[in-house]
Amino acid sequence: METVELKVNYVSAGLDDPHYQPTLSCFVPKYYDEMGRRNRGAVLICPGGGNDYCSEREADPVALRFSGAGYAAFVLRYSCVDKKFMTALLECAAAVKYIRENAQEFDINPDKIFVMGFSAGGHLAACMANLWNSQTLADVLGCQSEMLKVNGSVLGYSVILSDPKLTHEGTIANLLEHKENNELREFLSMDKRIGKQTPPTFLWHCADDGCVPVENSLYYMAQLSANHIPFEAHIFPSGGHGLALCDETTATWEGHIQPRAAAWSELCIKWMNDEMKK
Repeated sequence: METVELKVNYVSAGLDDPHYQPTLSCFVPKYYDEMGRRNRGAVLICPGGGNDYCSEREADPVALRFSGAGYAAFVLRYSCVDKKFMTALLECAAAVKYIRENAQEFDINPDKIFVMGFSAGGHLAACMANLWNSQTLADVLGCQSEMLKVNGSVLGYSVILSDPKLTHEGTIANLLEHKENNELREFLSMDKRIGKQTPPTFLWHCADDGCVPVENSLYYMAQLSANHIPFEAHIFPSGGHGLALCDETTATWEGHIQPRAAAWSELCIKWMNDEMKK
């Protein structure tokens, strides 16, 4: 595993320098001549944490699970705590650019880059899925928008909505720097940003999530359907929030062990494998 520092010119995007160096941890299977080129898929993982921190439970353990399934996995540790939108999104876009630029070295298919996020990280992943073609991102990172394209997204118990009645308010408030900005709040509702640029999506959520209401995934699914974007979704009846891998690998208490919801990772890998064939 190698960790690289991502360089972002925040000032050129009209943002304050967060004085934080975003990093990308790379879990890339080693190349062996005996096995030859594998042309792997890549998955960029955005941990949750309410935009207060990056949860380690939703970081390296998840990367190892997907690396074990044959994917090159990358964990983005992005700027948190009152870091105005688009700070973390620029960092996420820089990570996608880095992965695609080094696709040959990593033995990756540059047209099969997935973004995955959990909770607040799911909001970041949804932003990347829907806004990758933003001219601002391309201009700041000095590239064509196609370099930033994601080819699929995986959203786990994700913050999607910005309506105070349905969102996880801390996640959205951090992006607003805890200021009243109704225009930006409305823009940050990712169900409203879905369009032809949005890639195929895999979603999972628990119906009894008391932190991020399941409506976040349900509204997103409805708009994916309305826009004819392919998706697969799994709503598990119970389990709550913050489950990560739902087993002993990432559990910190017995409530994190949810055998039924734990099926999400295997289901997701099968979905990604199918997307790889397209």
